[in-house]
Amino acid sequence: MTMRVLLSGASGMIGTAVRMRVRDMGHEVRLLVRRPPRHSLEVQWDPSSGTVPSGQIEWADAVISLSGASLSRLPWSAAYRREILSSRVRSTSAMATAIAASQHPPTVWANASAVGYYGRGPALDPFDEESAQGTGFLADAVAEWEAATAPARESTRVVLLRSGVVLGPMGALTPLTLAARFDVSPTFGSGAQRWPWVALTDEARAIEHILTVDVSGPVNIVAPALNTQSDVADAVARQLRRPSWLRIAAPLMRAGLGVAADDMLLADQPVIPQKLEDSGFEFEIVELDQAIAAAYGRTWTPPAALDATRP
Repeated sequence: MTMRVLLSGASGMIGTAVRMRVRDMGHEVRLLVRRPPRHSLEVQWDPSSGTVPSGQIEWADAVISLSGASLSRLPWSAAYRREILSSRVRSTSAMATAIAASQHPPTVWANASAVGYYGRGPALDPFDEESAQGTGFLADAVAEWEAATAPARESTRVVLLRSGVVLGPMGALTPLTLAARFDVSPTFGSGAQRWPWVALTDEARAIEHILTVDVSGPVNIVAPALNTQSDVADAVARQLRRPSWLRIAAPLMRAGLGVAADDMLLADQPVIPQKLEDSGFEFEIVELDQAIAAAYGRTWTPPAALDATRP
């Protein structure tokens, strides 16, 4: 089934991958942009003033919203924390209001969210979509962000895309890559905190999949793996053939990064993709080393295949 898809936040790493996936699957795509349009597929909007072109909502079968200030920009000053929250709530509220007011609302609206909803941990049991909200700035911000979709829920199937760390050529992997190139692949705190990750290709595939299956509410988009932060750092070091040795103490991280240290880098979040897998989605990449290799545009060879070539 092909759909007419209205996409915001298409200029970033995830948005670009989603746009390509949606296009490759045969859907028709229009892009909401904040600057003047550069071609016929772009439509200008102004979420800060609550303005969404009503004709675009009427046109769309599905809306995908990926807007919001980057969480990877560190540290989070008080001003930037306000920007993280307002950029998400403002654009989400504008879209929700426009959808609620539409005479022909889209069938589905997939709105970005984050596993930060589950808070800082430490956690004894895995987090699925029924798990309670955790504590911390990011958990509170995500809860308010998700709540802003409420006006649209009576007329449209709303999906909250609770993504983990998306492993691609930019974003969260960038500082680890830079450190590794200087022969430093750091472990944060104990390194035992679980980091929920997903390969960029599976992030885009999952979002496109959600448009056409009967799921609503929060959906965790993370690989079915419970790797730790030190696992991720070690995988980056292996891929770049660099040593992995530096450990940065948690108090030092808190002193330098404030709440971002506890909410993202030190948070223990064993998240599982329960609803996504129950909906029939199959991940293409479930091995961390394969995901890191794919992020660098490299081919990954499983250890078993390497063993088979040895005498």
